[in-house]
Amino acid sequence: MGSSKFRVLSGFNQNFRYKGKTYHIQTEDSGRGNATIMTHVYLGGVILSTARQTYHDLLSLPDWENLLRERMKVQHLGEIRKLFSGTFEPQVGNPAGDD
Repeated sequence: MGSSKFRVLSGFNQNFRYKGKTYHIQTEDSGRGNATIMTHVYLGGVILSTARQTYHDLLSLPDWENLLRERMKVQHLGEIRKLFSGTFEPQVGNPAGDD
């Protein structure tokens, strides 16, 4: 296997039905070299939201991979909560949802 510098933890990919629409939420690790967790919320292949968080602060810790996994879960769950709180619904008076 390659250097741990390039190791990437597997992320999370889930579909959710909300008000008759299917949303996809994907959280991924970009690897130690970039040390960023990225979560996208999709609707019909269009990215509605992106959340990014770096984890350089974890890399020097002996259990950094476990801590990273936990941080990924927290970020993923945060986007799920936003979905079910209505954050990604089009705003009233703007039926297309464009800003």
